[in-house]
Amino acid sequence: MQAETKKIIQESLDALLENDLFLPDLTNRKQAFASLSAILSTPDKIHKSFLRVPLDDGSVVQIPSYRAQHNDAMGPYKGGIRFHESVNEEEVIKLAFLMTLKNALHKVPFGGGKGGIVINPREYSEKELNLISRKYVSYFVDVIGPDKDIPAPDMGSGEREMDWMMAEYKLVHPGTSYLGSFTGKSVVNGGSLGRREATGKGVYFTFRYLLHDYVKANKQLLTKSDNLFAKTTLELYNRPLKMAVQGFGNVGSVAALEAYHCHLINHKIIAVSDRNVTLYNENGLDIPALIEFTKTNRGDLPSTEEQLQSATIKAEIKERDCLVTLPVDVLLLAALENQIQKDNMKDVQARIIIEGANAPTAPEADQYLSEQGVVIIPDILANAGGVIVSYFEWLQGRETQFYDEAEVYRLLIDKMKETMDMILPQYYGDPFALRQNCFIHAVTRLSTVLYRQGKLY
Repeated sequence: MQAETKKIIQESLDALLENDLFLPDLTNRKQAFASLSAILSTPDKIHKSFLRVPLDDGSVVQIPSYRAQHNDAMGPYKGGIRFHESVNEEEVIKLAFLMTLKNALHKVPFGGGKGGIVINPREYSEKELNLISRKYVSYFVDVIGPDKDIPAPDMGSGEREMDWMMAEYKLVHPGTSYLGSFTGKSVVNGGSLGRREATGKGVYFTFRYLLHDYVKANKQLLTKSDNLFAKTTLELYNRPLKMAVQGFGNVGSVAALEAYHCHLINHKIIAVSDRNVTLYNENGLDIPALIEFTKTNRGDLPSTEEQLQSATIKAEIKERDCLVTLPVDVLLLAALENQIQKDNMKDVQARIIIEGANAPTAPEADQYLSEQGVVIIPDILANAGGVIVSYFEWLQGRETQFYDEAEVYRLLIDKMKETMDMILPQYYGDPFALRQNCFIHAVTRLSTVLYRQGKLY
C-alpha cells in the first residue's frame, strides 16, 4: 500500500518537475520535490485502539479500531468511519491518502483522514452498536473535533451512528462547539438536507456531464482530437447504452435511480448486484421497485424467485461476482475496493467505468484498461459528493443556518461542474488517463499550499 501511494505521488511530481511555471520561485527544485514526495506519500499520524465493549450476553469483546490522519495542509482532517470486518491499518491509511487528494482536487478546505472499526455491524444489536460508536469517540476524543478531524459515515455506518458519536463528543466536551464534530448526521441533529444522497447523485453527475454536457459543447474539438479517450467517448455518445451497477447501498442505489430518471442519455440498467446476488434483465430493471424492496429487507436485493415475484420484479438471478464482466457499455462500481484486478481485468467489457466506491480498480487493472481506451472516472473525481456536502454541513453547523435541499444540490453540482471543467480539457488533450490528470491537479494544489506554508525547505 505504501509503495502504491508513493508511486502515485512520484508520477504526479515527475509530470510537474519539468514545468517551469509550477512553483517558479523554488531555489532547489530537487530538494523541494523530495520533500513533497516524503510529505505526501506518508500519513501524519496513525491512531489505533481496542474498543472494550460489553455485549448483550454478558461477554466483553475487544474490537480493533483505527483513525488515520494523512495530511492537514488544506484544513482539518476529514474522512469517514468504516464499520466492516475487512478494515485494517493499511486500508485506512490508503483511504485517508485518497481523501487528501480528493479534497485538494475539488478545492474543499479539508485534509484527509479515515477511520475504521473491525466489525460486521449486522452481527450486533442496536444497543451494542451504540456502545461501539460511543467507545470509538471516547478512545479517540483527543484527536477529533470540529477544527481537528471531522469524521463522517462510510461503509456500514450512517446518520444514526454519527448522531450517537456527536452526542458522545458533546458529553465529553461540555460547553464547546459540537455541531461540526461529525458530519452526515440526521437533519434534526444538525445534519444537512441532501447529505445521504449526495455521493450517489455526484457519481452519476460526473458520468452524465462527461458523456452528455461536455461532449455536446465540445464535439467538434473532440472529433479533431487523436486522443484515445476522446474516441471512446465519441463512440458512446448519443447511442443506446447498457449499464450495470455493482453495489446497491447508499451510493449505488441513488446513482442507479438518477440514471433511471435521466432522459439526457439513452441508457438502461440491465444488471445490479449486492453482497448476495446479481439481478439481470436485458430489457432494463425496475430500479424504483428494487429500492422499495431493499427498504424493508435490511438493504438486500431480492435473491430468490419468490422474493422477485412478491415484489413484481422481472429479473434473472445470477452469481454475485459476475457483474463486472457482463456485456455492458457502462459499469458503475459502488461496492468494495479491488473489484477489478489482474484476474478479471481482461474480461471487463465496459468502455466507461465510474468509481462510486473507493479504489475499486486495482492499479494494474487501471493501467491495462486505460491502455485499451477505457474511460475510467476515478473515485477522487466521481464520489466526492459526500465530502462536498459534508463541507456544506460543517459550514451550516458553524453558522447555525441551514440550506434547503434544492440549494444543497445546486451548490453540489456547481462544485463538481467546476472541477470537471478544469479537468476534462486537459484529459482530452494529453495522453494521461483521467485518474492521473486528477492526481496531478490535486498534487499541484497541495504542493503550492505546502510551499506557501514554508514546508519545503
